[in-house]
Amino acid sequence: MSKPIALKYGKYYHIYNRGNNRENVFFEERNYHHFLNLYVKYIELVADTYSYCLLPNHFHLLVRIKTVKEQEE
Repeated sequence: MSKPIALKYGKYYHIYNRGNNRENVFFEERNYHHFLNLYVKYIELVADTYSYCLLPNHFHLLVRIKTVKEQEE
């Protein structure tokens, strides 16, 4: 497996992921809420979210990684 490339400050990214073999990653309504709660807890500190789409077997995020100065504010 190759080494992952670090995200760069101030850049925009389309981040997406899907379940193995296109299986669902969200099985119940509460799974979406849990995902969004964790997203707020961990991602909003380091990224601005412009758009997201949560589907039963995958998700898409459009984010901009905050600069170090923005993260400190």
